[in-house]
Amino acid sequence: MSQKSLVEEMQQVQLAIELIELGARLQVLETETDLSRARLIRLFKEVRGMSPPKGMLPFSTDWFITWLPNVHASLFYNIYRNLLEEQQLERMQAFVTAYRLYSEQVGIDEAEPVLALTRAWTLVRFFESELLQLSTCNHCGGHFVAHAHTPDHDYVCGICMPPSRAGKTRKRREQEREASEQEVAPVRRVG
Repeated sequence: MSQKSLVEEMQQVQLAIELIELGARLQVLETETDLSRARLIRLFKEVRGMSPPKGMLPFSTDWFITWLPNVHASLFYNIYRNLLEEQQLERMQAFVTAYRLYSEQVGIDEAEPVLALTRAWTLVRFFESELLQLSTCNHCGGHFVAHAHTPDHDYVCGICMPPSRAGKTRKRREQEREASEQEVAPVRRVG
């Protein structure tokens, strides 16, 4: 094996490890690396301590259009696009960096990322296949994920005009948490 091919293989292994650590599914690893399926499964078991999950990848552009996923997908894709175009990173380097930045940004709020790595990868693939596009909000000027070939001259994003139920689940969770904390509080006896 030549020095160059050994370096390339090590880069492939490093990419696979990074993707596994970030939550990639086996299908993502098979598509983005040149490593054999058997090697990827061994790597997955070494890194995660378990076999890779089975099942099909999500394949619906509609998920990215719903309110909360749209906000998160738009945030991630704008970071990714900036890294590709402005920073001139290679595709997978931009992808991994964008996902790390997205996760850090969402983590500031102590929230779990809505956009798992496999969904983020699927989002990028949908853009590459021209199934999705970025539309500019007429109110805030932000760029948001939308179905491809959708007229966007009157586009208003979900942040500027959230649906009526937006944010209700977080509010309900906070109320439930507060109620459970009150139930657990020790009772003091006077006397």
